[in-house]
Amino acid sequence: MSKTKTVFVCQSCGAQSPKWVGKCNVCGEWNTVLEEIVAARTSNAPQGIKESQRPLTLSEIDLDQQERIVTGNAEFDRVTGGGLVPGGMILLGGEPGIGKSTLVLQVALKLAPLKVLYISGEESLQQLKMRANRLNGVPNSCLFLCETSLETILSHMEAEQPNLVIIDSIQTVSTEMAESSPGSVTQIRECTVGIMKVAKAKQIAVLLIGHINKEGSLAGPKVLEHIVDTVLQFEGDRNYLFRILRSVKNRFGSTAELGIFEMRQDGLHEVNNPSEMLLSSHNDGLSGTATAATMEGMRSFLIEVQALVSSAAYGNPQRSATGFDLRRMNMLLAVLEKRAGFKLMTKDVFLNIAGGLRVDDPAMDLAVIAAILSSNFDVAIDKQIAFAGEVGLTGEIRPVNRIEQRIAEAQKLGFKEIYLSKYNKGVDFKRFDIKIHQIERVEKMIRTLFAASKD
Repeated sequence: MSKTKTVFVCQSCGAQSPKWVGKCNVCGEWNTVLEEIVAARTSNAPQGIKESQRPLTLSEIDLDQQERIVTGNAEFDRVTGGGLVPGGMILLGGEPGIGKSTLVLQVALKLAPLKVLYISGEESLQQLKMRANRLNGVPNSCLFLCETSLETILSHMEAEQPNLVIIDSIQTVSTEMAESSPGSVTQIRECTVGIMKVAKAKQIAVLLIGHINKEGSLAGPKVLEHIVDTVLQFEGDRNYLFRILRSVKNRFGSTAELGIFEMRQDGLHEVNNPSEMLLSSHNDGLSGTATAATMEGMRSFLIEVQALVSSAAYGNPQRSATGFDLRRMNMLLAVLEKRAGFKLMTKDVFLNIAGGLRVDDPAMDLAVIAAILSSNFDVAIDKQIAFAGEVGLTGEIRPVNRIEQRIAEAQKLGFKEIYLSKYNKGVDFKRFDIKIHQIERVEKMIRTLFAASKD
């Protein structure tokens, strides 16, 4: 009979303590240390080295079994680096109700020729079928199971030998090796390690769904993100249609890729050209709008910036920004006042990024300034003009990265002009059929833009 011991584990960071403490000595969180009973493992020394465990050189390693599993979901495959890797583990996190289960179920239903084992610890089989019917899922070789015991899950993985295993969610799985409650640090760590051993040995791709805590990071110990091969973050505002899939960690691909989905009644739909959906076609002749050529990872698209400037009805002017950093907007207002001479201190300024997206690209600065001044002057900006440039504290327009991709995206969507920094070097602008304004300072951009708009 194995011996048991009692340890006190922080549910926030996973640090262990021999006695209970009110404040964790590692992460500093209060009231997160709980008592857990852990069974000590009995380890047996290996009797010998098998032939399959012999160290190999690079030339002896066979990659024939490492072909990626293409899911057929272009946005999901883009973010994962081309598809699922046999033996690889993916951890998908996101807020409740954002669409994590919908996304993985759509991936499972599309893999018709392959064998998929979908294990749910949160929904019954009847609920899964209702969800699949809503997604217009076609019956295929996908197997569904409702189970929360790790030992039973591993037995099914050994018996079925699937190509892909989906577990929704890892916080509901528990093992008999740890006597703590499901969802605790010890349970999550032990269950993930147990699944990883079988997945690596049998070359089974695993997709785990993980919960997030109130700070927005993945729940469970930080070691969980080190164990898995890929960490994906599913983001979005439930009040809007768009969802963004980001790669936080990827051992088999780039972390700079981005996938965009649109949530509809029948599930998530891929957005192949987000620029067309993020640009409004109903703002002809209206002031306070400008179009920014922005980048999210390796992907370029154009997005509409909306601003409203009005006289402050009360003593203190209001400053509000949705989808944009409020502190950066205040900095841009200070630059306009100090370097360009516009008195906006007595006016309310409201800023909104269309589509409910949050963009942190510095190249948004020029479009933000243009939209604010357009609303202040009540002069509309030609909807065929785009902006891409960072504004410094001295009023200079600084260059941004991947400027050729931004120009190409604007040209593809039929834009006639684009405002850039004069200091973009090593770019052949002659190959573009779009008028390019190379501006060095904010004042010159304002004179050029609004003189042309008034004409």
